[in-house]
Amino acid sequence: MQRGEVIVRFERVSFDFGVKKPILSEVDFSVRRGTKVTLMGQNGAGKSTILGLITGAFQPTDGLMHLSHGLTIATSRQVIPAAEMKLTVREFFQSVFAKKVYDIDPKIAKVLEAVNLHAPLEKEIGAFSGGQQARLLLAQALIQDPDLLLLDEPTNNLDKAGIEHLTKFLLNYKKTVIVISHEAAFLNSFTYGVLYLDVHTRKVEQYVGNYFDVVKDITARIEKENRKNALLAKEIQENKDKSNFFANKGGQMRMVAKRMREKAAELEEEIVDVRKEDKTIRSFRIPAEATPPGDLITISSFLTIKNHKPVERKAKLALRKNQHLLLKGPNGIGKSTLLQAIASGKAKGTKVTDGVTVGYYRQDFSNLDFDKTVYEELSSVLERPIEEDVRKVAAGFLVSGEIFHSRIGTLSEGQKGLVAFARLVLMKPGLLILDEPTNHINFRHLPVIAGALDAYEGAMILVSHVPDFVEKIRIDETLDLEK
Repeated sequence: MQRGEVIVRFERVSFDFGVKKPILSEVDFSVRRGTKVTLMGQNGAGKSTILGLITGAFQPTDGLMHLSHGLTIATSRQVIPAAEMKLTVREFFQSVFAKKVYDIDPKIAKVLEAVNLHAPLEKEIGAFSGGQQARLLLAQALIQDPDLLLLDEPTNNLDKAGIEHLTKFLLNYKKTVIVISHEAAFLNSFTYGVLYLDVHTRKVEQYVGNYFDVVKDITARIEKENRKNALLAKEIQENKDKSNFFANKGGQMRMVAKRMREKAAELEEEIVDVRKEDKTIRSFRIPAEATPPGDLITISSFLTIKNHKPVERKAKLALRKNQHLLLKGPNGIGKSTLLQAIASGKAKGTKVTDGVTVGYYRQDFSNLDFDKTVYEELSSVLERPIEEDVRKVAAGFLVSGEIFHSRIGTLSEGQKGLVAFARLVLMKPGLLILDEPTNHINFRHLPVIAGALDAYEGAMILVSHVPDFVEKIRIDETLDLEK
């Protein structure tokens, strides 16, 4: 990484959420002033926990953390908590300061300009779209003018223009940044190095170079480890076979058999644990229920937002079985609001055929019950749940072990997303509604998810700002809310 004083250093830092939930084990890494670093790892590995340790939200279970004297830190969070949704824009920005800032309005105007957002100061935060809220979260961090900026999934919900604006901002930003994101092209545009959190060893590996180079290095290392393990497994089996053969001969041959067993044991110790966080979810399909022939949903009109006011637009659109619709439009035009209204059956001008089950992937996961365990939430969509069947589906999404009986609210955002997909598989909807399904999801899983959506045989409505993802999915109709 570029030269500069070390402003963050972890020395053998360990952290756990209790006896059964170890997160970090003797982690070592450092971050220098003025660098821009990506924090990588599987969903649920503990990336957000590392940010929490840096900010002081958590304290290490063991080890030492060194922060440069007087270092100021601000975090751009993943989501805005429900408790803050009633705040006005002015109150939202004021809330990050310990004391009242009397000249805060011009400061707000400056950071809103930096994130390219028009936001009336008296407007409630909950009235903004997901993409606009993502920009507000970034602006809230920027208004603190920190030495170290921590960005947790900053591209979630941002449209193409928003991501381009954020990329340009980070390229010109002179201070230190640590970013958690799954957007490969976005990360590669500004990353100097990568902190790679291994969910199996719970340690951090530090790499230098741009994002694509680091991912290539990691992939090559995994392939090398797999090849080595395959050769070792072959040699171990050969030694065991010879040992069994010589053991039956008796006499001095038993000593040869013993040496063969010892050699096999030595080789077994050389087998490398290949990174578990590099596992990808299994290929899956979302079954579609049997539906009556004809239109499953018709749209004759819909509402969009223009200049912060609703505008009704006419449409003539219908979806039958095996037809996929892409909803397009910039942040703030009303895409999520329309999807939510359709899913709840309250969308004026839209009719879902009676008896059709609607499966809704909501970007904030608020249609999941955060107080239920994963098993309870997944079982709730089945008439007669069988734990073994539910567990099998969940395991395909890397939701197994203790996670299966953990409360939804304790999971990472990425794990909540995988639970939401498992729920859709069990639900077998006739109409599938997806609002930004790539948010929070590890990039390795996205081709698998795209394949499942492409093959879905029911009616589907999709909102996504990730072109590479959309290109892998069959789209039969496109509705641009702006046009």
